[in-house]
This record gives sequence, structure tokens and C-alpha cells, in this order.
Amino acid sequence: MQKIKKYFPHFLLAIYTIEFVSLGINPYSRDVWYAENIPIFGIVLFLVILYVRGIRFSNTAYLLMSLLPFFHTVGGYYTFERVPFDWFNNFFGFERNMFDRVGHFLAGFFAYGLAEYVLTYKKVSTKFWAFFLGICFIGTLAMTYELIEWQYAVKQGGDAGLAFLGSQGDIWDAQKDMLMDTLGAIFVSIIGIFTLKK
Repeated sequence: MQKIKKYFPHFLLAIYTIEFVSLGINPYSRDVWYAENIPIFGIVLFLVILYVRGIRFSNTAYLLMSLLPFFHTVGGYYTFERVPFDWFNNFFGFERNMFDRVGHFLAGFFAYGLAEYVLTYKKVSTKFWAFFLGICFIGTLAMTYELIEWQYAVKQGGDAGLAFLGSQGDIWDAQKDMLMDTLGAIFVSIIGIFTLKK
């Protein structure tokens, strides 16, 4: 059991690597695949660098933070609009493909890792302020990402620009995406306030 706990982050990294390589072979759009996967690869690489430098998170934090890379890599393969997600959309009665909205919700889960970090290294004194900081950070990051999406879509244009933007005709898509990021951060923060032992 101790070995499983010790090597859990390695296991998650191995699964992500297999997924990244296999879904990078023949994606629907190579331009979209690059645009969607480069930022996620950068996040994973950043976590690996932190790990190598001795900054470790709990297995719970690694699990929560791994959900976005796993999910997002699938979206990069199909493009978020085309991911076969009908079972979810039909179950909740959604007319549009909500795969991207779920992905934004999962992005909020990084608030848990950030809160854990600032508590471990005593940057703040209480769990409330740690998770409040995490929520604010995710909200800021969400807004920044929407600005990047907008600029990429304008610059790239055509189908690749629209696929990366992923608005599916919703004029409020950016605002709803930012809301989902923030709700994801609030969700894990509520869990973390009661479960994180710091």
C-alpha cells in the first residue's frame, strides 16, 4: 500500500503520457491539437518540475489536478465540439456539446493543489484564505485563458480558430466558461476545507 501511495503520481504521469502520444497520432485537426495540448503539456511539465525539485502534493491533489489533462487531451483529439459526449448531453437535456464546459469545471480543481501548497509552505495561516486564494487564482486564470482563446481565434481564423474557440454559436460562451472554472474551484474548496489536513 505504501508503494502505491509513493508511486501514484508516477502512475498518473504514465497514463497521461500514453494518452498524449496515442491521441496525438491522428487527431481531427492538427492545428487544434497543438493549440489545445501545448498549454496542458506545459501544466503537466510544470508539475513534474515541481516534483523533481521536491515540491510534492498529496495524492488527492494529484488526482484532482490530473483530471483536466486527461479530459483536455481527449478534447484536443476530437476538438471539443466533436467529442462523442451524447450520453451526458442527452441525460441532462443539453442541446450543445457540453464537453468543454465540464473541462472548464475540472480546471477549477487546481484550486485544491494551490491551497495545499500555500498551507504547506505557510504562505497563509488558515484553510479559508488558502482556498479563497485558490478560487481567485482560478478565476483570474480563466479570464486570461478566454482572452488567449479570443486572440488565437482571430489570428488563426477559419475552422481551426472556431474549433479552438469552441463557442458553438453561444454568444455568452466565454462568460459561462469562466463561471464553470470558478464553480469547479468553489466545489473542491468546499471539499478541501473539510478534508484537507493542514
